[in-house]
Amino acid sequence: MEITTGRPVTLAPRGMVTSPHALASSAGIDILRAGGSAADAAIATSAVLAVVYPHMTGLGGDAFWLIHEGRSGAVKFLNGGGKAAGTASLAALRERGMSEIPLRGIIPATLTVPGAVASWTEAHQAHGRLPLAKVLENAISCARDGFPVTARLASFIDLMRGELARQAEAAALFLPGGETPAPGAKLANPDLARTLQAIADAGWAGFYRGAVAEELARFAREAGGFFRDVDLEQQTASWGAPLVGRYRDVEIYNTPPPTQGFSVLEMLNLLEPYELHKRDLLGPDRVHLMVQAKQIAYHDRDGVLADPAFAEVPVERLISKSYAAKRAELIDIRSALRWDQVPSYGSLAGDTVYVAAVDGEGNAVSLIQSLYGAFGSCLVAGRTGVVLQNRSAYFSLDPDHPNRLEPGKIPLHTLIASIAKRDGRLWSVLGCMGADGQPQIQLQLYSAMIDFGLDIQEAIEMPRFLSGRFGLGEARDTLHLEGRLPDETLRALAQRGHIINRWGAWNEMAGHAHGITVDPQTGILGGGSDPRSDGAAIGY
Repeated sequence: MEITTGRPVTLAPRGMVTSPHALASSAGIDILRAGGSAADAAIATSAVLAVVYPHMTGLGGDAFWLIHEGRSGAVKFLNGGGKAAGTASLAALRERGMSEIPLRGIIPATLTVPGAVASWTEAHQAHGRLPLAKVLENAISCARDGFPVTARLASFIDLMRGELARQAEAAALFLPGGETPAPGAKLANPDLARTLQAIADAGWAGFYRGAVAEELARFAREAGGFFRDVDLEQQTASWGAPLVGRYRDVEIYNTPPPTQGFSVLEMLNLLEPYELHKRDLLGPDRVHLMVQAKQIAYHDRDGVLADPAFAEVPVERLISKSYAAKRAELIDIRSALRWDQVPSYGSLAGDTVYVAAVDGEGNAVSLIQSLYGAFGSCLVAGRTGVVLQNRSAYFSLDPDHPNRLEPGKIPLHTLIASIAKRDGRLWSVLGCMGADGQPQIQLQLYSAMIDFGLDIQEAIEMPRFLSGRFGLGEARDTLHLEGRLPDETLRALAQRGHIINRWGAWNEMAGHAHGITVDPQTGILGGGSDPRSDGAAIGY
C-alpha cells in the first residue's frame, strides 16, 4: 500500500544526525564536518537539546547509549542511569509518611543522582575525537546568548506553569516577567552555560566535583532532598553488552535492563509466526496482533524489570523464541485479551529525546536521554541552571518488588535505544520518546520497514497507535489511534473488544521517533525526523 508522506527521507553520503530539534541536529553536523566522530556529534546534539528542549531533557537526567564501531562491527551498551543516593531507602520515605514517591518536587529530584553527564564523558573518552570544549561549544553559546522559543516549547511551559511558578529559580528561567514566553521569543540560561563550560573544561569532574557539584549538593541539602556530594562523586557510567534478537532477516540490538528494551524483542518474537508482511499494513489484524503482543510482553516486564545489579532479570529467557512460542498461546486473532487475564501497567505520558548519529567511518550512536515527566521535577538546582529529573518516581516502595528503592540502585527505565544489522552490516539506528509507548513505537517502525519496505521517514510518519493510559483515569488500557487509520480498521478493532479512542490525524501524544538507515548497496544514509516534534534529519 502506498503511503503519502509529508517529508521526503533525508539522503546524504558521509554523515547524518537526527533529533527532535533542528538546532540540535545542526550542532551535531557541525561536529561531524569538523572531523568529529558519531559519539562527538551525539554529545553535541544532546547538549544543545538540554538547552533548547528543557521540557524533555537536560543535564539533570539520565541517558542510555548503543554505540556501533564501524571498524569492528561491535555494538556496545553504555549505562548512564543515575544511582539512588546513599540515604535513599524505604525506611527514609516511611519516616516522611510516604506510601509512594511523588511525581514532582524535591523528593524525586534528589533520590537519584543525574547520570547523563557521566555517560557523555565516558562515551567521549572512549570514542571521541575532538576536544570536549569544541563538542560543547554550540550548547554553551545557545545557553549563554539565548535561543528562539518554539511554539511547542511555549505550550509545554504554559502547560506546566503552575508547577514551574512554585520555585523562584524555575520561574525566573521559564516564566520571565511571570509570563509564558511567546513563540519566537529569546530564552537564555546563563547558569547552565557556566555549568556546561565547567564540563567542557574538566569533563566528568566539572559536574560531579568542584563548584557545580557543591551547588547541586547545597541545593539538595537545603531543600530537604537526598543526594550529597559523596553521591555525586560515586556516579559513573558503565559499559555492557546489548540485547540481541532477530526478526525475519534483521538482527536487532536493544538496551538491556534497567531499560525495557527486552520487551521489543519479545514482541517481535511473538509476532513473527503471524507473518505481518502478508497482512494489510493499515488493517485491523496487524494492529490487533501488535496490541496483544504488547499486553503479553508488558505483563512479563512488570514483574521482573529492575536494576540487574540488584535483581535477577531473566532476559535471555524472555527474548528466546521458545518462550515466545509458549506465551503466544494467549493470542486470540478474533478478540481482545481480557484485561484481568493478562494485565499490564504503566503510563504512556513521557517526555524524552532521542538522537541518532552516523559518521563517515560507519560509527553510529543510538542515544536516549530524558528527565521523565515534562520538566522533570520542575525544579532548577540552585545556580546551576540544571533542571532535575523525576525518574526516581519509577521506583517501587513495595519491599518485595525487584524494583524497590535501595541506595545505589538505578530505577527501571522506559528509555530504550536500538540499532539493527542486515547481513552483518549496520542497517538502522532508531529510537523514540513516549515512556511505556516506546516499545510499541519501535515495534511499529521495525514492522513498517522490515515487513513492508517503507523508508525511515515513511515509517515515522505512519499513522500511529498506542495501547495504554495517559493518566486520565482509565481503569484499563485504551487503544489510542491517530485518525489517519481507516474507519473500517477502527470499527473492526472495536468489534474485537478494544476500547477505542480516536485521535486527530496527527497527535503529539503518539510520541516522536527519529532514525537513520544505511543503504547496503551504496552506503547512502537515509534520515527520518518526526513531524510530531521540532526535529530535523540533517546530513552532509
